[in-house]
Amino acid sequence: MRALTRRFGELTAVDAVDLDIAPGAIFGLLGPDGAGKSTLLRMLATVLDPTDGDARVCGFSVTTQKPQVTPRIGYMPQRFCMYPDLTIAENVDYFATLRGVDRRQRRDRSARLLESMGLAEFAGMRSGTVSGGMKQKLMLAATLMHEPDVLFLDEPTTGVDPVSRREFWRILAGLHREGRTILVATPYMDEAERCTDIAFLQHGRITTRGTLAEVAAQVPGTLLEVGGAVDLTPRQILEAVTATRDARLLSAHLHGDVVRVLWDAGPSDAPGEVATALDEAGLRRVRVTPIRVDMEAAFAVLADRDDEPGTGVTSPTRVGEALS
Repeated sequence: MRALTRRFGELTAVDAVDLDIAPGAIFGLLGPDGAGKSTLLRMLATVLDPTDGDARVCGFSVTTQKPQVTPRIGYMPQRFCMYPDLTIAENVDYFATLRGVDRRQRRDRSARLLESMGLAEFAGMRSGTVSGGMKQKLMLAATLMHEPDVLFLDEPTTGVDPVSRREFWRILAGLHREGRTILVATPYMDEAERCTDIAFLQHGRITTRGTLAEVAAQVPGTLLEVGGAVDLTPRQILEAVTATRDARLLSAHLHGDVVRVLWDAGPSDAPGEVATALDEAGLRRVRVTPIRVDMEAAFAVLADRDDEPGTGVTSPTRVGEALS
């Protein structure tokens, strides 16, 4: 896609996005609510026309060659869009009919897909009565009935329980092994770890992209987890760290019952320097441990850097917004 843009009146939801996605990738599109993820996917799926720019899907333009694009893609919106009064099997059959799949293929593919997704025994149940995870798998089954080359999935596991989320990603991993190209929007950083490539969208613009290793490498300094004794709260540690205003402190934020600190020093020096800073602040019962930069840590740092360059310390509220 090149300079892909969508405006709604004075609001620019997607702002001149340039992005290349390799065939066969599981590409994760990450970002906070309102970043433009859904709008971008809708344009790629030809549901929404770009205001400016263009994108090519399977070699065809989404603005001038829609009839060539739509048979080759599967688009799964964020909200459940099946008919609640139809059964699981009836929904799959109906949407496959709309896609032009003939009766024999519908029967064979439906049986195979429902079995592989653990839905076969529930095929006669009305879709409006099944669980959230089963609804998402139903929508994916319907999306796959015409065997698309490319899948666009808009936050497919939002609101789904952890077990169903893992099951859904097991299915996506199988599709990836079959050679399908998958573009998935997600707010979950653990799901980003399952992708081959990722991009972070903020205020309608791509701010960071690459493989997991490439994105993690963009985080400067050494990432540490700082925990304390029972009578020390994470908030006290955070306040003590940020009160140092040391030039080596690049970022600090709450993460559960610990504080994550990004320190501008090598791995061998950083723990001692942070412990010394805390000791000078009056906190002596702390543990400081270097950790691997995962996607949650990377985007907490990079999102804050891109949103408010030069601010230095990341507040807990800012990080919560960035990862919501």
